[in-house]
Formats: sequence, structure tokens, C-alpha cells
Amino acid sequence: MAKQASPNVTNITTNGSDSSIVCYAPTMITTNGIWQGDNPLDYSLPLFILQLTLVVVTTRLLVLIFKPFRQPRVIAEIMGGVLLGPSVLGQYKPFADTIFPMRSVMVIETMANVGLLYFLFLVGLEMDIAVIRRMGKRAVIIAVAGMILPFAIGAAFSFLIHDRGQSMNQGTFILFLGVALSVTAFPVLARVLAELKLVNTELGRIALSSALVNDMCTWALLALAIALAENDSTSLASLYVILSSIAFVCFCIFVVRPAVCWIIRRTPEGESFSEFYICLILTGVMISGFVTDAIGTHSVFGAFVFGLVIPNGPLGVTLIEKLEDFVSGLLLPLFFAISGLRTNITTIQGVGTWGLLILVIFLACIGKIAGTVIVCLFYQMPIDEGFTLGLLMNTKGLVELIVLNVGKDQKVLDDEAFAIMVIVAVVMTGIITPIVTTVYKPARRSIPYKRRTIQRSKPDAELRVLVCVHTPRNVPTMINLLEASYPTKRSPLCVYVLHLVELSGRASAMLIVHNTRKSGRPALNRTQAQSDHIINAFENYEQHAGCVSVQPLTAISPYSTMHEDICNLAEDKRVAFLIIPFHKQQTVDGGMEAMNPAFRTMNQNVLANAPCSVGILVDRGLNTSNRLTTNHVSHNIVVLFFGGPDDREALSYAWRMSEHPGISLTLIRFIPGPDVAEPVGVVKPDLDAANNNNNSKILCVETDEGWEKQLDEKLIKEFRVQHMNDESIVYVEKVVNNGEETVAEVRAMDNVHDLFIVGRGQGMISPLTAGLTDWSECPELGAIGDLLASSDFATTASVLVVQQFVGDEGSVAHDHELDHDHNHDGGLGTPQPVALSPAGGDQFGSMHQNGNKRTQPPIRAHNSNPNVFSA
Repeated sequence: MAKQASPNVTNITTNGSDSSIVCYAPTMITTNGIWQGDNPLDYSLPLFILQLTLVVVTTRLLVLIFKPFRQPRVIAEIMGGVLLGPSVLGQYKPFADTIFPMRSVMVIETMANVGLLYFLFLVGLEMDIAVIRRMGKRAVIIAVAGMILPFAIGAAFSFLIHDRGQSMNQGTFILFLGVALSVTAFPVLARVLAELKLVNTELGRIALSSALVNDMCTWALLALAIALAENDSTSLASLYVILSSIAFVCFCIFVVRPAVCWIIRRTPEGESFSEFYICLILTGVMISGFVTDAIGTHSVFGAFVFGLVIPNGPLGVTLIEKLEDFVSGLLLPLFFAISGLRTNITTIQGVGTWGLLILVIFLACIGKIAGTVIVCLFYQMPIDEGFTLGLLMNTKGLVELIVLNVGKDQKVLDDEAFAIMVIVAVVMTGIITPIVTTVYKPARRSIPYKRRTIQRSKPDAELRVLVCVHTPRNVPTMINLLEASYPTKRSPLCVYVLHLVELSGRASAMLIVHNTRKSGRPALNRTQAQSDHIINAFENYEQHAGCVSVQPLTAISPYSTMHEDICNLAEDKRVAFLIIPFHKQQTVDGGMEAMNPAFRTMNQNVLANAPCSVGILVDRGLNTSNRLTTNHVSHNIVVLFFGGPDDREALSYAWRMSEHPGISLTLIRFIPGPDVAEPVGVVKPDLDAANNNNNSKILCVETDEGWEKQLDEKLIKEFRVQHMNDESIVYVEKVVNNGEETVAEVRAMDNVHDLFIVGRGQGMISPLTAGLTDWSECPELGAIGDLLASSDFATTASVLVVQQFVGDEGSVAHDHELDHDHNHDGGLGTPQPVALSPAGGDQFGSMHQNGNKRTQPPIRAHNSNPNVFSA
């Protein structure tokens, strides 16, 4: 049977207002094909597929366009809808009639609402009520204060735009408008904070906590507003809606939650949940939506409550992983598009209305800011922080759009009011990032600190180390390395553990910020589960090892700017040594495979900008013993010494380790043979600059050949004198003439070592490594580090490649300052003082300290980026 003709749209007029009746042909779902003369766009399925594709492509393009302006994704999604809607492209009638005809609205809105249903289920699933219960009084008061004033402004403004001819009562209109203006979008705010790198600050934590409280209040008010929006019936009907909503919530808490807990108990730990259970829960979302829709609240309210009662843990993680990308990537943009398609900016007419719009934006912003600033002053927070917090609380997003759409469906808002409120939401969210960037500049505590290297650290003072971790796989070797660093009462270790998390588009990745770990509750998602494993491992180490303090932290940002977080933290915490994992990990067959190309770029940026010494750890397992107690550490460590600041730093770190009773150290010094023509330390630019495709400004150090050589001799001499009678320490000299001989010597070494410690050798062009860099796979490790880390090098030992921090003061000054700083017993990894000659200088030049003035031997640090160091 041939398919019927295109459906008709008939306009009819009732009570003076236009409404349309759309006639649908039930058989016009799929087409017979263009060869039979059918137009695919006359049929609902091909048309829906085209609409969905258009919406997703437009949204993604706008995300890319707005990215340089640091705008949250929600703005691109709303603007995408506005662009496709009657405000812009819809003005062109053939486009509107072909792509978004009247008859297609039902299909696209139904799908958008299904997407919204599941997205709000995910929001409920990711929200932890326990977090809200544990929140400080301050966050709750800030949230409430930030809602009251905008709500009042919304109420006052409602009298100006409320159409007297509408049957809707003033109270409901006030409620809708007030909720729309006072809401704060938690997922959008989390994203903005991460962009601005405020997540780990006190301000960021307060903002997130307040937004979460605000979100919960908004849901309660929205449910109330929908219940009251039954404008045709008596107030008794509204009462029934409220009572049945409360009954539904109680049913979810006392029936659904125990049932879900039973499912979790039935599934053994570590096992995946059966398909039947997952299917049951996903159906439950639909049923909840149906029930709440039937009783008179919106279907999304049911889905949200259903998600909220499912306990956090492995079940939540599974559901989020199954749903998140499909729902938020494909279906949710449809909802934003629908909001945009409903927004017709042309309905806002007259200068007065536009003036009113600007006034609303201004007053609502000021209302939030004023409410927040008052509370901040009460809590004696700085006024600029209060202002910034108020600005951040103006973030709008999904909840606001749901409020507006429900208002439009219930005829609370007409086209003009709806368009005004959508513009308000976009403008208020859009201005936040630029204004906060301009106004709020947290004081960078750039107090210069001296001990930026291990060599300069006092032997009887705390050594501060920053350890960066990507995955739990990096943890065991890092812990064993720290244990080998020999923390003692005289020189304890202060370890800052930084878990590096990529800032993805997912809202769930942001929830890691809320530290639910303290309550002993399970993780909300995989990222947080990983973070918990990492933190627990380090805290376990802290308990078992003496003289170690561990502080876990999380950095959430795009990998392109992650190095800023790492370097800023190192500076703030005044660390002397920063350890980052190599971008490759060992495979089962012993080879090395790259994990993520972004890790490598990040490592290169850290080397370029670090305010202290850096170590890149090539992890091949460091003594797989699981016992972390001091008695059980037993390592064979070898240092390959060629000369230069990096090698001296490597030796200083190994010197500290050698004090450990369970560690035997071999120091192999490579000495130029008689056939070496070119002197060591020739000044050439850093080889890495050419190889670094990211143009990170890798530090280039010019060194004076004589000084460097003398400093090397001095350190080696000190080391040998102090460990003359120590049987666990072996000193070997190898005479080599060129790079080939060096490689042969390194390859010929015994395979009994657990760890190689080598200098990166930046700026030191030595004939002993000549030619090795020509075929370097990873130039950031230096010539020797790259050789030891390559897959074809037959060793199972881990490698630590060390780069010494050489700031404005230069490495020679570092060593001389040691002569003044250190105790006379030589200490850990430090040269002993050298007696000054009567003339006031030693054999390595002179340095006089007079207050803060220093006279130093000639050394220059060239850095193409003058802003990198504040030392």
C-alpha cells in the first residue's frame, strides 16, 4: 500500500488566541526511498535523524568556537538551539518548514525529554546527600543568602512582565521567575572553577558546596512551583500534588533503596552487575518519570529522586559509565536545542523591554553578589573573595532551563518572558569567567625560597617532595622510592601526593572535588575510586613508615595546562624535589609502551617551568616487596656520573639514599680518555629545544667549563672522603673516549641493580655522550636517560632522570651557599665546607655574604621565558 501524503497543519482560533492542530499520518515513519519519488524529509524518522545530527554538529562547532573564550559547554548548547531556531536560521522560512516543521516537534521534544529524564537520573546518582549533611554552616548560609535576594528581585520584576490577561495567578508566576533567577548550576560551576584553576582553593570549595545546597533547594521549589501551576483547578488539586509527591519520595526511600541495597549485596565484590539488574534499574527510571508525571509534578523530578536514592558505590559507577556519554553527548543537546528553538528573540520588542532585560540581568547579578558578600563579611572573608563568590554563584545551566521550559509548558511564561529569561541565563553565565579572571587575582605567594634542590637542602631539615601520580599503577614504585630516600627524625620527608586528573566534559569527573573519602563512603565514579586507592596507599605508607608526612591533593585541569598546577603547587609548598612518572609504562613482555601522548608534553612543560629540581621516573618496578617497613627495604642503586649540575643533583639524591642501611650504592664516574678532542662543557644551545614540538621553553644553561669541572671534583671528593670505609658504597671510574664507548660500558653493566639515577645533562655538551642524542627517542630524558629507558636496553631496573633547578642564582652559587648553610659533618648528599685561604677565597673562587648581597663567580642562566622563575 502506498504511503499517505504529508500531514496537514491547520490553524484554528479559540477565544481569540491562535493554536495549531497538527494531523499525523501513522504510516509515515520510514520512507520508500528517493528512487520511488519520496522526499525523506516528509517522514518522521529520517527527519529526526537529520535534526539530531544538525543539533549535535552545531553544538560541537560552537563548543570549539567558544573554547578560546573559556566559556562553559552549556552556553554553546543553548546558543546552538537559538541559532537553529526562529531567532536566526528559522527567520528563513524554507529552512524552518523543511528542517523543523510543526509536525516534527512532538518527536524531537519526546526524545529530548527522554534524554533529560536519564540525565537527571545521572545527576541524582552522582549527588551524595551525605556530602550536603556534612557541609559547614557557612556554605549553607551562603547558598540561602544567595537565593533570597535574587528571589525577591524576581518577585518584584514579575509584576512588570506578568500579563494581566493570563489566567495564571501572580503567586505561581513569582515562584517560577524567582526560582529561575536564584538557581546556581552545580555542574557548570564545577567546570568554570576548574577552568579558572580555583577548584583546590578555599574559595572553590565554598562555591561548590554552596552550589550543591542551592541545587537541592531549587529542586524542592521547582516541585512546589509545578504543583501550584495547576491553574485551571482549585487549590485542593495542588495540595494533592504536593502530598502525592511526598508519598513518592517516601516510597523511593523506604522501598526502592532497600531493594537496590539487596541487589548490591547479592553481587559479590569485584564482580560486574548482571544485565537483568541494570535493565531493571533503567526501567525504574522510566516508571518513576511516568508516576511523577501522572501525579502532576514533572517526570524529571521522579528520575532525579530515583537516582538520588541509589547508594554510591560500584553500582553507581557502572550505571554512569553505561549511560553518561550517550545521554550527555547525544540526547541532552536535543533538550538545549528545544529550548533554543522555543526562544524567539524577535518577540522582545520595544526599547523599554530591552531596557527591562538589561535591568533584570544587572539586578539579579547584584542580588546574588550582595547576598553572598554580606555573609562573607560576617565570616570575616576578604571582600574581593565575597564578590568573586557572588559572581560564581550566578552560574546558570540545565536546572534553569528546565524551570523555564516547564513554565512555558504550563503557560506561566509567554514567548517574550521565556526569550528574556533564556538570554538572562546565557549572559549571566557567559560574563562570569571574563569578570572573575579580571577581578580575582589570588595573591601568588612568591616568597623566594632557597632550598629548591636536594643539593642545597640542609642535612638536618625536612625534605619536601612533590610526587605526581596518573594512575594507581604508578604508586608502588613511587612509595618504594620515597622509602629509599631514608626519612629520619633528623631529616624527615614531607610528601605532597598530587593525583593528576584530566578535566573532561563529564560532570561526573568533577565530583572528585567533593572529598567523600573521609566518611568512609564508597567512591562516586571511577576517577574518584582511583583517587581513593592512590590516597589510601600513601596514607598506609605514612602509618607504617616513621618520619614521613603525606598530604594528598588532586589537580583537575586539561593536560595542556596541567604543568601550571604542578609548578604552582611546588612553589606554594616550597618543595625541593618534584617527581613525575615517565609517559611510557612497562608491558608484560618487558617492552615500553606510551600511555597518553599528552603526558609527554606535560612532562616537557614541567621540566621547562619547574621552580625546583625535577625527577622523571621510568617505572619498571622497584623491588616488588609489598612490605613497606624500613627493615625490609633492600635496593642496589647505581649513579652514572658524567659531570654538570644535573649529575651533581643525581649524586646528592643518591647520597641521601646511601645513608639507608638497606641500600648499596655504586657510583660510576665516566672520565674523558686521552683521545677526547673536544673539551667538556662547550656552550651550545639545549638540544631539547629543537625536539620539543610544543615549543615549551626548556631551560638552556650556559656553564663555565672550569667552574663546572671544579664543582664536580669537589662533590666527588667530599663523597669519597665521607664514605671511605663504607662497604655498601662502591666508587668506580671508567675511562671512555666517545659516545660509542660510553654505550658499550653502560650495556656491559651487571643486571643486579634496581634503580639507575642519572642526570639529564641539560646544557652540558659532553664528548662522552656525543652522537647519542642524534637518535634519541625521548630527548627530555637526556642522552643517558633515553638510552636506559629505551625498550631495546636489556634491563629490568627503573630509571630516575634528575634535572637540577638552576635559577637566577646559578649552580655555583648554590654550592657555595652550602658551605655556609651546612653543618660540619657533611650531611646527606652535600659537600663539606672547604677551609678558606687567608686571602678570603677558596680554590673555587670567592663569595662574600654581606646582608643579602652576594658576589658570585661568572655563571649565567638563560631562560627564554623571563616570567618562569621568581627565585
